Amino acid sequence: MSNTTGDHNTATGVVALSSNTTGSSNTANGASALADNIDGSLNTAVGNEALFFNNGDDNTAIGESALANNVSGSDNTAIGGLALHGNTDGGANTASGFHALFSNTTGAGNTANGDGALNSNTDGNGNTAVGSGAGAAATGSSNVYIGAGMNGVSGESNACYIASIFGQTSASGMPVLINSNNKFGTTTSSARFKEDIKPMENVSEALFALKPVTFRYKKEIDPAGVSQLGLVAEDVDKVNPDLVVCDKEGQPYSVRYDQVNAMLLNEFLKQHRKVQELEARLAQQERSFSARLKEEDARIQKVSDSIQLSKATPQTADNR
Repeated sequence: MSNTTGDHNTATGVVALSSNTTGSSNTANGASALADNIDGSLNTAVGNEALFFNNGDDNTAIGESALANNVSGSDNTAIGGLALHGNTDGGANTASGFHALFSNTTGAGNTANGDGALNSNTDGNGNTAVGSGAGAAATGSSNVYIGAGMNGVSGESNACYIASIFGQTSASGMPVLINSNNKFGTTTSSARFKEDIKPMENVSEALFALKPVTFRYKKEIDPAGVSQLGLVAEDVDKVNPDLVVCDKEGQPYSVRYDQVNAMLLNEFLKQHRKVQELEARLAQQERSFSARLKEEDARIQKVSDSIQLSKATPQTADNR
């Protein structure tokens, strides 16, 4: 060890911390661990060639060649053989598992937990992957991969994959919603959470101005180009802004179809009441017409009886 002014360093293993001069509070346990460190401080390296080229600070590497190529990156944690092996300048990364974040060089703020998780990432930032092979193909930023084998797609950003949801039937429950701040939640229908409750009345008549369309999503969204049915958010926004969900920039993004359904129900009930009123009037008219028919039948029967009686009365001839 070439230590000159560095303090509180511990080195165990062949050429461990052998180049250190001013770095302090480092712990190197393993052959060539922190071998090229000169002025990096507060690092912990456990394993053969762990943090070999390091000159950054506050890094922890446990496992063979973990963070081996790190030069100036700081605040990284690598647990597992070859974890964060290629990292050079990236900081605040956490890799747990063999080969996790293996290719990362300058990417920062990534978290990979699982064998080979985020294996291909080089300079993407803010990714989270949990599970064996999770995010293995990902190279973009701000992605979330949860579940073994949720590989992702190279170059994508702001994507989220969660395993074991599609194809699983839930017989009860409620839809999960997400807002523009990426907060998950559900709606509630209890009066305990509502105020200013009043009948919808004519508000739902905005439905008559909506323009249902058929469409296909762009190829980058749906390569299969499946035909879709729905509404265009910008069109709906012109009719009733309350029926639209906006993005972070305040631009129309999607339609609140649950609200449209409530309006449809209101219009259905209004039409249902009208039908009931018409049926009641029709029934009344039928009863009145039936009563008049009975009266006419009685009159006709009376006249008929009178005619029959007249025919049945004997006629007396006068022979005088």
